[in-house]
Amino acid sequence: MTETHFWALVTRDQPEQSSADLELRLREQLQVLDDETLKTFDKMLGQQLRRSYLWSVWGAAYIITGCDSDYAFAEFRCFLLSLGQQWYDKVIANPDCLGELAQWPLVDNYAYPFMEDYDLIAGKIYEDRNGDELPFMPSGLNTPVGKKFSTKPKVMRQTYPLLSARFPF
Repeated sequence: MTETHFWALVTRDQPEQSSADLELRLREQLQVLDDETLKTFDKMLGQQLRRSYLWSVWGAAYIITGCDSDYAFAEFRCFLLSLGQQWYDKVIANPDCLGELAQWPLVDNYAYPFMEDYDLIAGKIYEDRNGDELPFMPSGLNTPVGKKFSTKPKVMRQTYPLLSARFPF
């Protein structure tokens, strides 16, 4: 599994594509991989998710959706992965750039940047095949890296000007 192949598997085809469609597509693509390649994919997924386990990224998720749990933040980071490598790297460097994202998947006409169980698909396939679990790879440390974001509106607007304009609070 190359990095290029990894990104081809996780990147969405269309910005507004539903999480259900993406999960189905990824499941179909992973089913044809052999066990060793599936393990490598899962390891790469965990490595990428750990890269975005940052308070600055969580602050962006908080502005967009009020994201306030580690579970929801993991789903948000899976959404970020689905945007592709270029966007993923850009968001890690500057989470406020998400304010430039032209289209979002929507639920009830609200941005819905979550991918439920996207990070579990490879493990489920492996377990179904082998009756054994893949090695556990946490998607983050005990706490996100960096300084925790402030929820004070004035500070949020200063820290995330693009997102604050796009998702007023």
